[in-house]
Amino acid sequence: MAARVGEIVRTRVHNPEAIAEAAKRRVPASSVVGEHGRAMIIAADHPARGALGAGGDSMAMADRGALLDRLCVALERPGVTGVMGTADILEDLLLLGVLDGKSVFGSMNRAGLAGSTFEIDDRFTAYDAETIASMGFDGGKTLTRIALDDAATPSVLENTARAVNELNDRKLIAMVEPFISRWNNGKICNDLSPEAVIQSITIACALGRRTAYTWLKLPVIEDMTEVLAASTLPVLLLGGDGTDPEQVFARWERALKMPSALGLVPGRTLLYPADGDVAGAVDRAVSLL
Repeated sequence: MAARVGEIVRTRVHNPEAIAEAAKRRVPASSVVGEHGRAMIIAADHPARGALGAGGDSMAMADRGALLDRLCVALERPGVTGVMGTADILEDLLLLGVLDGKSVFGSMNRAGLAGSTFEIDDRFTAYDAETIASMGFDGGKTLTRIALDDAATPSVLENTARAVNELNDRKLIAMVEPFISRWNNGKICNDLSPEAVIQSITIACALGRRTAYTWLKLPVIEDMTEVLAASTLPVLLLGGDGTDPEQVFARWERALKMPSALGLVPGRTLLYPADGDVAGAVDRAVSLL
């Protein structure tokens, strides 16, 4: 990958328009869901919030070349339908030519830097709906953390609603990832109790003036039956870095039996497995679909 990283750098210096040209040449996915009727979208937007840790290594995602290598391995596996990331990563993948036939989602709000005092004030600093549409991508993703004890929450909800509106207006998927979050000893923590996850769903579902293209990206907890019964919107399940991998796979398998669960949007769980076998981890996740 080192040689290819060098090529990317040279292209960015001498021919930056190659990125837009690569986007125009890209063969789009025929459907966001694959032949099996499910989506397997690899998430790679963590670094933009300064969240570089994975599997106990606080700097696991710091090497961009290594991350791109893992993403290329994942995207080449049968059954992987797409990728989600910020512009810097998706543009690198465009230049590497690995996005043909894949759905692509742009991550939109990344200002809530991990560990910051302003983490809930998660402003839209990455993709916007106009650029997502112009690049020929399939939709945008928002992280919508709802902290009832933080005055920044109303602006988070307002800006998420605006993004939902702008994506829906363009018939692009708005992938909303909601949490009920709380400050605890100066750190923001997501409440993963069934009651809190359900509450976050009911709030997220009502954002925007229409929801025809709104999907949810939800954490997978022990009992998903009541959680997935809280909405009729399509649901993609996130990975849950820091959780026991065997537990994550078992929860995925149970949740995917519910009719609203259309697939997975894992990131570090598959890109940085404990045994280092990215292909094996991805293949195992795909088998659940």
